[in-house]
Amino acid sequence: MGVNYQNQQVVVVGAGKTGLALSDYFLRQGAQVILSDRRSCEQIDAAKELIANGVTLDCGGHDRELFCHADLVVVSPGVPLDLPAIVAAKEAGVRVVGEVEIAYREISAELLIGITGTNGKSTTTSLLGAIFADCGKQTFTGGNLGTPLITAMSDRWDVLTVELSSFQLEAIETFRPHYALLLNLSEDHLDRYPDFAAYVSAKARLFENLRADDVVVYNADDSAVVALLAEVRGSRCPFSGSGVPAGEICIGRDKEMIVWRNGSHEEHFPLRELRLRGAHNVENVMAAMLPPLLEGCPPQQVWATVREFGGLAHRMEYVRELDGVCWYNDSKGTNVGSVVKSLAGLEYPVTLIAGGKDKGGDYGPLLAPLRDCVAHLILIGAATRRMTAELGAATHTLAAADLDEAVRLARALTPVGGTVLLSPGCSSFDMFSGYEERGERFKAAVNALDEQTAGV
Repeated sequence: MGVNYQNQQVVVVGAGKTGLALSDYFLRQGAQVILSDRRSCEQIDAAKELIANGVTLDCGGHDRELFCHADLVVVSPGVPLDLPAIVAAKEAGVRVVGEVEIAYREISAELLIGITGTNGKSTTTSLLGAIFADCGKQTFTGGNLGTPLITAMSDRWDVLTVELSSFQLEAIETFRPHYALLLNLSEDHLDRYPDFAAYVSAKARLFENLRADDVVVYNADDSAVVALLAEVRGSRCPFSGSGVPAGEICIGRDKEMIVWRNGSHEEHFPLRELRLRGAHNVENVMAAMLPPLLEGCPPQQVWATVREFGGLAHRMEYVRELDGVCWYNDSKGTNVGSVVKSLAGLEYPVTLIAGGKDKGGDYGPLLAPLRDCVAHLILIGAATRRMTAELGAATHTLAAADLDEAVRLARALTPVGGTVLLSPGCSSFDMFSGYEERGERFKAAVNALDEQTAGV
């Protein structure tokens, strides 16, 4: 779209992967780039290289004067828009947008698909990208998933599959996908948003620029999703895991097939062939299948990719079977809704390892699944006291000093035929650098268990 940034002063907020990609892009466009981060310059690995390339670093906080005198402020994902320097810039009339908006104005693609929701975004986005790629399409897969959208601008794409967080959607202006996917909605990030309604409003921005010929793919079983879409433009293509034939694609009444209705024709896909585990992953599969099927991809090619897809690390990731017990790493399950979905695919007896940094949500939805399938609940981290008070009566509950102790306890408590699931329902930042480190530590502890070693 040919936006001219020549000689403009651009403040990029956040010196992570996205911020570095933005800085590189604006430098190539001839802009004067200021990279602002709350960390010290010594903590930014690329600091020397950035300075050598002409970037001005604003370290140890955010200089309001620099923000207020900029021509443009661009925020990385996760940077709160209520930072004092950003608020001051807006009050001074400076335009503030996110990386996704900058990329959208420059990218070249025949088809843009945006995926959001509380849970399952990364799995759905990755599977969507794999399906289109296997169908011969030049496909970019990224966004909040890990590869910044700004990096897609150097090539011509047939399809862009882009995961979008609520934080990214807060800072869009004109961004418009051809397919907009909303997977589910449950409480999350209430440590950042004042209430659930504010969080939902951020998600809803995915739809604000849609046109009548765009397509909304949504979860017909999620009442919050259905309510949100009441006034949204675009044609509707629902998916349903309830067995009720309410949408374009659903679980058959026999609970053994995914059924896709294409006019009067039906295609049937056997659930037993899926490598992905959990009821929530069946929903992710249905959501990912719809855009390729609607775009004319051969159903059997679509299914061939789906059934071979093994999922992503830290998302119901199979770790090992040891002495008749299966261990799963769902460290990415950082909210209550995600834990509920993960437990829905498992049978009693489950030992659930949960806890971490409390995100302010309601733990109530966990009570029923804890009673139904969880024999032991092992809690770790800062949320232990609150979770014990609110959930401890639902099942046998105990606390562990750290993740290694939790693994040892789970080994001692879980009988043959049982399952151990790490699905924290909390963020990781009280004990780890992120959910990835937590998941890797869990896998290492599980894989270190000796088959002859039992007990705590």
